[in-house]
Amino acid sequence: MASRSSKEEKMYLRIRNLCGLLGIILPWLALFSAGIAEHVGPAAQKEWWWSISATYYQSPALVGVLVPACIVLISYIGYDWTDNLITSLAGIFGLGIVLFPCSVSWMDPETPVGFFQLPMKTSNVIHTVCAALFFLAIAFNSLFQFTKHGETMTEKKKLRNKIYRFCGYGMLALMAVFVAARLLKAPGWTVMVVEILLLHLFGFAWLVKGEAFPMFNDEKPAMEAGA
Repeated sequence: MASRSSKEEKMYLRIRNLCGLLGIILPWLALFSAGIAEHVGPAAQKEWWWSISATYYQSPALVGVLVPACIVLISYIGYDWTDNLITSLAGIFGLGIVLFPCSVSWMDPETPVGFFQLPMKTSNVIHTVCAALFFLAIAFNSLFQFTKHGETMTEKKKLRNKIYRFCGYGMLALMAVFVAARLLKAPGWTVMVVEILLLHLFGFAWLVKGEAFPMFNDEKPAMEAGA
């Protein structure tokens, strides 16, 4: 029978993998679900796929995937208080993305939306802030929490740290691209592209942390018979 510590480790690996998987499938499930919905009006028919957040008005996929992911982040117990704080804040900001929907061109800016029924233009401001803080938190987690190590580092751990840093800096770079795209008035669909890449970097980092890819994992001693 496996020891308690071994069971706990397996539980944490599953939690990390679940979080990573939810991050990766979110944009595709949202696109598919919203894509088969009816889009009323020319603006909705053209722009429904320009951001994951916009699919909120077409499909329940965003809420159905992001809320469980945020609950996982809030419930996650990390290595220290900093780890717990960052993941909890990321979960709270993620819930803010859902509770305060973004604005869309095919609805009046004064339309009450979201859990608190705020005017859409007001909700959009809170939504944008929550989204920015969410990605900043998970980028910080990848850069500074996942890369922590003990007195010695294996070659595989060094490789994993490179992956975590690539994902973390990649998320920061994509956030800068997002801001630049908005300032330069880039095509609306660029938001969706940036969001997909952001969520894939987030998901990949968590899957690596969850040891989902054997080629990145350290070799573990063989389990005792009956373990």
